[in-house]
Amino acid sequence: MKVSLNRAMAATALVLALFAAIRSQTQTQTQTQTQRTQLLQNDEVKVWRSLVLPNAPLAMHRHDHGRVIIPLQGGTMNIVDSSGAKEAHVWEAGKAYWLPANPPNTTHADVNAGDKPIEVVVVELQKDK
Repeated sequence: MKVSLNRAMAATALVLALFAAIRSQTQTQTQTQTQRTQLLQNDEVKVWRSLVLPNAPLAMHRHDHGRVIIPLQGGTMNIVDSSGAKEAHVWEAGKAYWLPANPPNTTHADVNAGDKPIEVVVVELQKDK
C-alpha cells in the first residue's frame, strides 16, 4: 500500500507540473461537450483529462484501480452508481483527491451538480493491487 501511495504522489507531482500548460491550453478551447481526453498511458499509470458540463454526465463506467483527481476547474461532482445512490464530492481547483477502486460489479456516472464546467486530470494507478 505504501508503494502505491508513493507512486500516486509521484504521479500527482508530475501532473501538477503539467497543470499550467494544460490549464492555459484548455482556456483557449471552446468547451461545448462533456469529454475525456487521454494524456498518457503506460504500465504504471493512465492519465486523462475529463471535462464534465452541467446536465451532461459522463457515461456509466468503472475504475478497477485507485486514482488521484486533480481539478483544473472545481465544483461539486456527484458520483451516481447504477442503483441511483449518490455520493457528492466537492473539488477545489489545484488540490489533489484520492478515490479508491470501485467495488466489483459496480458502475457509476459522473454528474456535474453545478452550473459551470468541471475539469479534472485523473491519474489512475495500474499496479495498486
